[in-house]
Amino acid sequence: MKLKDFLRQHILKILLIVTAVGITVTGILFKQSFLRILPLYISLVISLLQSRVNRYASLLGGFNSLLYALVYVYYELYGSAVYAVLFSCPLQLITFLKWRKNPWGQSTVFKAMTWKQRGLLTVGMILVWCAMSAILTAVGSGYVIFDSTITLMGILVSVLTMFAFIEYTVLMIPSSLLNIGLYIAMMKENPEQITYLIFTLYSFTCICTAFFRARKLYREQRAAEKTPETTEVKA
Repeated sequence: MKLKDFLRQHILKILLIVTAVGITVTGILFKQSFLRILPLYISLVISLLQSRVNRYASLLGGFNSLLYALVYVYYELYGSAVYAVLFSCPLQLITFLKWRKNPWGQSTVFKAMTWKQRGLLTVGMILVWCAMSAILTAVGSGYVIFDSTITLMGILVSVLTMFAFIEYTVLMIPSSLLNIGLYIAMMKENPEQITYLIFTLYSFTCICTAFFRARKLYREQRAAEKTPETTEVKA
């Protein structure tokens, strides 16, 4: 196998190892608590599974959300903490069960939203964002804009993923960019957050890969609908 082909097939695995080393080294240098970076190591595996649009990413991610909730409370990201426990964890576990009932290889069968659904959802999210920002400001949450936006984006992505709407892969990209912005902002007061920034950069790469992978699966599924004899394609 040529080096170019090898890198193409295994680049995300190689980056996973490099990212894990980077998290470990910076965690030691900045004296980051092991308990606060433990979810990151698990998330590396989850991100790799997500890049393949693999339903087991949701199963592992659901349990990992509880570890993240503890980290969010430590940094006074109360909106994100509530989201992790009450939304991310149960929604991801439900997502795994729903995807398993409607499988397409290791993934699931996707569908697309109508333009009317997209419009109503956009208006609703804006209204909820305004209300959540006011509440988080009142309780003294840190980084209100990032916290409220990331929380709502996370809820939206989780719900769309649960119902296998292909749009979730699009929204994961700005959601990941917001996380990158949050950790850059947090590093001014909490330089140890560089561990989270390093992970988020890897996660963004996996999310972009998942976007193209999901689109390819969606096209295959639509094509299969026109040829009934085709029942399944491996993810």
